[in-house]
Amino acid sequence: MSDIYITGHKNPDLDSVCSAYGYAVLMNLQDPENNYIPVRCGHLSSSVRKILESLDIDIPEYKRDIYPKVRDVMMHSDRKIDANDLLTDAAAHYSDKTPSALPVYDKDTFYGLLAVDDIARWTMHELAKGSMITSIPKVRDIMSEQGTPIDAGELFEDARNLLQQSKKRGLAVYDENGYAGYVTRRCFLKCPKNKVILVDHNESRQSIRGIETAEIVGIVDHHRLDAVRTAQPIFIDAEPLGSTCTIVYQLYLRNNRTPDPVTAKVLLTGLISDTLILKSPTATGVDAVAAHVLASIAGVDMEKFGLEMFSKVEGLGELDPESAISSDFKSYKEKGVSIGIGQCEVTQLNDLNDYADTYASCLETVRTKNGLDWAVLMITDVIHECSVLMCTDYKAVRYLPYKQIGKGLFDMPGVMSRKKQLLPEILHAVGE
Repeated sequence: MSDIYITGHKNPDLDSVCSAYGYAVLMNLQDPENNYIPVRCGHLSSSVRKILESLDIDIPEYKRDIYPKVRDVMMHSDRKIDANDLLTDAAAHYSDKTPSALPVYDKDTFYGLLAVDDIARWTMHELAKGSMITSIPKVRDIMSEQGTPIDAGELFEDARNLLQQSKKRGLAVYDENGYAGYVTRRCFLKCPKNKVILVDHNESRQSIRGIETAEIVGIVDHHRLDAVRTAQPIFIDAEPLGSTCTIVYQLYLRNNRTPDPVTAKVLLTGLISDTLILKSPTATGVDAVAAHVLASIAGVDMEKFGLEMFSKVEGLGELDPESAISSDFKSYKEKGVSIGIGQCEVTQLNDLNDYADTYASCLETVRTKNGLDWAVLMITDVIHECSVLMCTDYKAVRYLPYKQIGKGLFDMPGVMSRKKQLLPEILHAVGE
């Protein structure tokens, strides 16, 4: 059984997290021979966390990166050798598998590694005496000084280099719970690849760290394609729908399955979040049907559920500005220009003047930290179906088709979608 991680993009929003959760449930039903694990590769905003906690589910865990680690190659022994056992008791292990090192215990506590070099050294020493070997030592009596243990989370490449530079054939591996296993030089002959499915994105720069070392086995997305290169043909479902959760629901139907009520509510949450309760121009008839069916399965009223969900979203004036801007921030590159576009949802814009200056300053900070040429923040009022655009200073600003209402501020009546309405205008302005 292989672990296959399902992850959304950096700065995870509800559609990203909920689609990973829902797709993992489906795939574990469809393919019980593998273990599908939903994860997130970024930290949750306070609003997203609050909404996910209200669903009463195990929120997908944060996974910092997908680089191969020591834990991916470490070994475990199915037999226990005790430090007080005679050397002959360890011989059976070598006749079976000829390992270069074996873990040794003192009762139930890990004691160290018995290396084949320890056995050879003792044997050659005895033979050098010119006499028959008649006395068999205890394992502990021939074990050499132990090498420095290695952490299970150590990167594969770093651990391989460490072992190559060591005179030891094997090293003990520890994790937060203590002894976890051991590695030998044989463990590092081939670098493993973690298997990953991407949801709600398909671009490597938006994905989990180390994605270039992984084996991508699937993509489920509703954005433009700039997909990472794969070594083998993979499953891809990319559709121009309002939410990745809608696509995941469609995949349930195609496999003759119905999501359970909890999973239906999770998928509904991501769907109505990304489509702004079906008010976004990205929302389609397919999204609408999916939303109402999922609401029925979950036993909730779709619109009431959506309004209650957005009521949990904190006002921007109550949040840390930099965290709020970065919580749903995506980077693009067009004609050599690096652009960052963030989006925040609010339930009213009447208090914009209270925090506009602070957010404008932090938007410039975010631009600088990310090495961008231009950064913009779209603040969307989901109730009144309008937005305000906040921009850092850049020459393309003058080509935007919106009315300026302040320094770096533009009115966007009827604009709610970053992907379908704002992004094309940003790219057009950069091209002018």
